[in-house]
Amino acid sequence: MHSQLSDVDRKMLRVLLDSKGAITTHEISQQLDIPLSTVQRRRKRLEEEYLIKFYSLDPMKFGFRRLDLLIYTKGGETMDVGRELLKRQEVTSAVRTIGEHTIDLRIEVFVKDNRVLLNLLEEVKAMKGVRDVIWTEVVETIGRKNPPNHIVI
Repeated sequence: MHSQLSDVDRKMLRVLLDSKGAITTHEISQQLDIPLSTVQRRRKRLEEEYLIKFYSLDPMKFGFRRLDLLIYTKGGETMDVGRELLKRQEVTSAVRTIGEHTIDLRIEVFVKDNRVLLNLLEEVKAMKGVRDVIWTEVVETIGRKNPPNHIVI
């Protein structure tokens, strides 16, 4: 991916990252002395392909609990189990993992109470391809950082 970035792309990414996206396309055009139409086209591509940006409510502020389901799969069903779980409203992410030999998937979920958690765990355990599931709960976030911006630029 690094080689697909031109010098102009790198400069624009740096400006976008430094401003946290709070800069107009017109300002980028003036700052980098690049035609507005070029900045518009490239900004759209860079934002779609290289940047993570979104607004999201914090479910914990609305009484939800954030949990991770750690799932041990069988029969080569890891991707199917992950895709199926992503269809559920309470699931916000599904990722394949390596490292611990009994954990193939980490599923982030938000639940309102223990009843919902218990029902979810029972449904996951009953899924085709699931050998076992355990859960862990985030009780406090110590801090959060954006991914490092120096990797590409």
